[in-house]
Parts: sequence; structure tokens; C-alpha cells
Amino acid sequence: MTYAKTKEALQRLTPEQYRVTQQSGTERPGTGEYNHHKEVGIYVDIVSGEPLFASSDKFESGCGWPSFTKPIVSANVNELRDTEHGMIRTEVRSTFGDSHLGHVFTDGPSDRGGLRYCINSASLRFVKREDMEAEGYGAYLNQVEDI
Repeated sequence: MTYAKTKEALQRLTPEQYRVTQQSGTERPGTGEYNHHKEVGIYVDIVSGEPLFASSDKFESGCGWPSFTKPIVSANVNELRDTEHGMIRTEVRSTFGDSHLGHVFTDGPSDRGGLRYCINSASLRFVKREDMEAEGYGAYLNQVEDI
């Protein structure tokens, strides 16, 4: 499967998805579609479709955004220094879509690596486990477990 940012993909975005992914925006805490999402499957970049996070790596952090302990494929997530808003943080962007996803912090569960990928729902599309094969994500089924 090929992952890329295309003009067609950008045209399908809602204004909020465009603001978050293309203008490095942040959705208001607690408002995202996937904040309390519990289904089994994977989360992919809303722009490029590249696989980003698995439901089995999602946890409730209480921060107001979906949180994950690690990406499905680390090469699909770029980490960049972010000094906006008077803070030093690490921004995460998708590799192929160059979508702003959110930030990664070092206050995640210590027994799962200690990282917390704090991700905007607006940058994600969820693919249910039963749809993964048909949508071309069958190679990632082994990363998805029942919650």
C-alpha cells in the first residue's frame, strides 16, 4: 500500500481536520471523537492512510486527548522539537502525510515504555479489526488485541 498526501485527500477533510493536520492546530480537550473510543482496531492518518497507532496501545491518561504508548510503525511517526507557546515539547507528525498529530511526553505508563503519545482525534481515522484485511491493513492484525 502507498501512503501519500494528495490534493483529493486534503479536499475531503473537514475544516477542523484541516486546521489540526495542516495548520498544526489542537482540538479542545475532551472534544475529540476518539478520546474515549474503545473499539478494537488501528488508527491511521486521516490524510495519507498510513498506520499510526493500535487500540491495544491506547490508554486512558486523563489528558483530554487519545493517548497511546507507542506507534504501530515508528518510521511512520516523526518527532520534532516544538518551542511554540513558550514550552519545549516534542511534536509528532505522520511521515508520509506530514500531518500534525499531537505531541509525545515522557509521563506515560512506566511498565509500557514511559511514553504518552497525546494525539488529536481530528488527525485520525479508525479502522475496525474486522475491516483491516479488506482495507489493506492485514499485516497489522498481530498488533491488535482485545481490550
